[in-house]
Amino acid sequence: MPVAKITGHGLASIAILVALLWSCVIGERVFFGRANADLLQTVRAMRELRLKNRREPVASPRLVLPRSGSQAG
Repeated sequence: MPVAKITGHGLASIAILVALLWSCVIGERVFFGRANADLLQTVRAMRELRLKNRREPVASPRLVLPRSGSQAG
């Protein structure tokens, strides 16, 4: 003697809810996969900018002395 009996309507609602649950799980994985890819792209771009903006040493300035021979005045 069965204690509980699942009707066709109940079985259909269980199938719909299971499909909804799996679509949420798959959607979550896709969402976090794209977020992770965006994060990696942002980190790479920041690293490239940091390397691009690094200051390079230049030659030492030359000391320019004023000429003493010709003065206007």
